[in-house]
Formats: sequence, C-alpha cells, structure tokens
Amino acid sequence: MKQSTNRILTTHVGSLPRPADLMEIYREQAPAEKLELRLTSAVADVVRQQVEAAIDIVNDGEFGKPMSDEVDYGAWATYVHQRISGFEMRDLPKDFSILNSFMGGSKDRRDFADYYSSPEAYAGPSTRPLRFPVNVGPIRYTGHDVIQRDVRNLKAALAGMNVEEAFMTAVVTGVNILPGEYYKSAEEQSTAVAEAMREEYKTITDAGINLQLDDPIIVNVYEWQFSMSGDMAGFRKWAESHVELVNHALAGIPEEKVRYHICWGSWKGPHSTDLPLRNVIDLMLKVKASQYSVEAANPQHEHEWKAWKDVKLPAGKAVIPGVVTHKTNVLEHPEVIADRIMRYAEAVGRENIIAGTDCGMGGRIHPQVAWAKLRALSAGAALASRQLWARTTFSA
Repeated sequence: MKQSTNRILTTHVGSLPRPADLMEIYREQAPAEKLELRLTSAVADVVRQQVEAAIDIVNDGEFGKPMSDEVDYGAWATYVHQRISGFEMRDLPKDFSILNSFMGGSKDRRDFADYYSSPEAYAGPSTRPLRFPVNVGPIRYTGHDVIQRDVRNLKAALAGMNVEEAFMTAVVTGVNILPGEYYKSAEEQSTAVAEAMREEYKTITDAGINLQLDDPIIVNVYEWQFSMSGDMAGFRKWAESHVELVNHALAGIPEEKVRYHICWGSWKGPHSTDLPLRNVIDLMLKVKASQYSVEAANPQHEHEWKAWKDVKLPAGKAVIPGVVTHKTNVLEHPEVIADRIMRYAEAVGRENIIAGTDCGMGGRIHPQVAWAKLRALSAGAALASRQLWARTTFSA
C-alpha cells in the first residue's frame, strides 16, 4: 500500500450513501439481472463522486452488500450469510434474550437505560422483521460469483480515474458470535468461518485490490461481556485468541495488501464504557496488516492520538485515523481536521498517516452531510500537507 510520501493521502472506511433506487432493488429482491445492471452504474457513480471529493484511496461504497433500509447498520456483517453456507435465518425473540448476554449486558446501556429505551438512541425503527443467523450445518464459502461481480464492477469503475489505490471491505472472521447448533464449540465455528472467508479475502487481493478487514468485534466484546466486571485480564486473554484467529484467516494473504479497521460501534449513544485504545493497541498491531484504521474524531476517542506516542509503529506500516466522524451531523472545519492530522503526524510521522473517517458513512448520516464531510476531509488533509511538508526536518 502507498504511504504519504509528499502529502497526506485520503481515504474512508468503506460504506457510502447508497442510491434510493438501489436500496429499493435490494428491498424488493429483484432479479439478478436488474440488480447487476444498476450495481454496475452505481459503483461507477460512487467512484466518480469520491474522485470529485479528492479522495485518493477509493472503493465501491460497499454497494454489493445488500442494504435495503437506510438504518440497516449491520450490512457490513450480515452480507456474509449470503456468501457462506451453514446458516439459517430465524426470527429474533421478542425479549431479545439471545442477545442480552452481548448488547444488553453492557455497563453503558445500564448506566444510561432511560436513553437507550428512547427513540433517540437509534437512527429510527426498521420496518423489517428482526432476524438473526444460527449455524446449523458445515460452513463453506459459496459467494464466488458475487465477490467476482463486485471486483469486476470496481475495476470497471476505476478505468480512466485518477486514484492512488482502491480497496474493498470484508467482514472479519469470528463476527458470528451467537451460539450455533452444528459445531461442538464457538472456537470451532469461528475457525470454520475464518477458513471460508479467506477465499473472499484472497479473491480481492488476487485482483490487485487492497483488502480492508472490518473488525469492531475486538473492542466491542469488552463492552458486551467485560465492562460490567472490569475484567481486563479476561478480555485480553480472549482478544489474544481473537487476533490469532484473524491471522489464521489471513494466511497466504500478502500483509502489504491488508488494512485493518476497528471501531467502537456506530450507534449514537454515550459510549461511556468504550475500551480505551491503550488496552488493545499492542494486540491490534499483531494483526498481519500494513495499515490500521481507528476512530479519532468522536469525543470518546479523539484524545487517543497520545497512545501512539508510547507505541513503536512497525517499519513500513501506517495509521488511518478517522478525522471526520459519522456520529454528528456537524461538519468539521478543515482546520480542525488538519489539527487532528498534525497530532497523529507528531506521534508516528507524517509519512505514516493516511487521513480517513471514523466509520462508514452509508446509512449512518445524511448523504448530503456525508459527502460534505469527505470534501472537508480532503481540504483538511491538503492544509495539513502544506504545513507538514513546509517543515523539512519534521519527524515523529
């Protein structure tokens, strides 16, 4: 992957606002021919929009991952159940008891129970029945045609476009944390997912496209399982095994083609018990990737640039701090964005910074605001570049 050798490069995390008609096609489960025709043009349009916003490292907006509702936060993860065998979708129990040991058990949700019981806690109610996947059979990758379609659409959209690089996102192995019925243990089930998803990862990198591995699980498991007890030792033991599983999934994938994204969840809540980056940064850097994408613009994590001052970033690797966020509709000023970039450059060196977003913008923020934030991101990166490269002796 490229580094910021003479200016700060720009990118984003993946999901971008989808056209209304594309979401309607997904919603109505239209024939494949109709979907593929619209996907091809939609991906071409979104690549062009990224170029016009001066984004250097672009993607397909994750348009190949079904999102039939503007508030469907889970498309980044749930798409996988259409690409691997062995899962059955079931209605979610009305009392959410299946998920209570995870999402419902965090200290943040208990401390702010009144807030989380209000409509304000969510982007809006979904009109679709809530369903969840249960593993009921052997897990195999079956999405070969779909991932090849997505690769083909992105490469066609890139033709003639002036971009530095392109990437595609894929879900991290182990995201299927709900109990299953086929494998003897959760570990066996997760390993099967890892080995299946490796085929998707390899298809992306074999096509000459960089792979972004999306992994909010590594930090959110603390929120869901350990925040009430404060059992940091127990969390770190789990996280170490999780990183081993991620690296197992990446076996044979070129490290220089992988970027690794973590985030603390897209919901707009207090996030008062988010795991501090300091408690996981050393484990994150063990993932076999060349770039690491982290939240750096929202109020719970903006200060964490300081953690990088105490960590030795391995040679040839880079950090992608989010310098604009999806958690507020307030448009960041380019000088604020430049200041955030400058702090990270102070910590790890200007050449090791690529300016990004906290998380995906699609379905999480109004499209008009999302694109304005990406333009502001580019303006802030240009401003920081002028300042950083004016300092000929600047170093971390």
